[in-house]
Amino acid sequence: MQAHDPADDLALLIEAAKTAGAIAQIHFRRDPEIWQKGDESPVTEADIAIDRVLRTDLLAARPNYGWLSEETEDDAERLDDDRVFILDPIDGTRAFIEGQDSYAHALAVAEQGRIIAGVVFLPEKDKLYAAALGCGATLNGQPIHVSGARVEAEAQLLATKPMMRENHWPGGIPPVKRVYRPSLAYRMALVAEGHFDGMATFRPTWEWDIAAGAILIEEAGGTATDGQGQPLRFNQRHPQVKGVLTAPPKLHAALLKRRRR
Repeated sequence: MQAHDPADDLALLIEAAKTAGAIAQIHFRRDPEIWQKGDESPVTEADIAIDRVLRTDLLAARPNYGWLSEETEDDAERLDDDRVFILDPIDGTRAFIEGQDSYAHALAVAEQGRIIAGVVFLPEKDKLYAAALGCGATLNGQPIHVSGARVEAEAQLLATKPMMRENHWPGGIPPVKRVYRPSLAYRMALVAEGHFDGMATFRPTWEWDIAAGAILIEEAGGTATDGQGQPLRFNQRHPQVKGVLTAPPKLHAALLKRRRR
């Protein structure tokens, strides 16, 4: 495999994210056509349009890359590719349908199972988060870092109510303040910028929901693992991971201890 600069892929993803945002805004709050997928989750004409345009543009720029997207039928050929685009055309489709401004576009590149570049873009909020391996993480071009939280009692954790039930925390429910935002990608971006201290979900999680957020957090100085503390691996045959736990390193260790007892 030839030497490769992740910053080159990041520049490509940033332009693609802006294209996605422009397409989304054509349909936002304009009653887009909606369908129900087999798992009962909604998809709109905006999701499909973004997926189609980005697949054409990105694979034209990187014809030797694989493709994994929520809105494209999966093709096992991606498993043979060293590098793969992983994206969610609209993360937070329900929020998009409801006219909320918290939907996001999440785009990433994985190299041999590890994310090397990622972008989370919220066009309605004009917030573009970006990170490439070894280059740090930014928000609208300015460096960002995870919070300095170390103590659970002082931490704000992004999670749904069911994630804070006793069965998920054998060592005791952590004394954090639970908060919530739509879109997994946006939640992870908020942790990367230090706006919140951590994020947890213990349900099986699709790779496209978390790929971009994972490198944002890691490049911002945080820790991102699956829900059991194992390293996140991407471009798997079945593209799901066993939940996600993210936080600054010492807080992550404290939370993980409660998960393992």
